[in-house]
Amino acid sequence: MAGNLTRQRALALYKELRQLGRDYPDPAYDFNGRVRRLFEKNRNLTDRDEIEKALRMGEYIKKETLALYSLRKYRHLKRMYPDSMSDP
Repeated sequence: MAGNLTRQRALALYKELRQLGRDYPDPAYDFNGRVRRLFEKNRNLTDRDEIEKALRMGEYIKKETLALYSLRKYRHLKRMYPDSMSDP
C-alpha cells in the first residue's frame, strides 16, 4: 500500500515537473530531458529513506523552478513599468 502511494506521488511530481518544463526560460538547458534522466536514474531505488530523499529533491526543484518563473515575471513587469517614484 505504501509503495503504491509512493509511486503515485512520484508520478504526480514527474507530471508537474514536465508541465513546468514547458515554460522554462532557457531552451538550451533541456529541463524536461534532465528531469527524465533524473527520474530514470532513481527508478531502481528500493530503500524508503532514499526514495523519500529523492522525492524531497524533486519537490525542491519544483519550488525553485516556480520561484524562477515568478522572478522572471517580476523582472519583466519592472522593465515594462518603470518606477515613477525614483525619478523626481
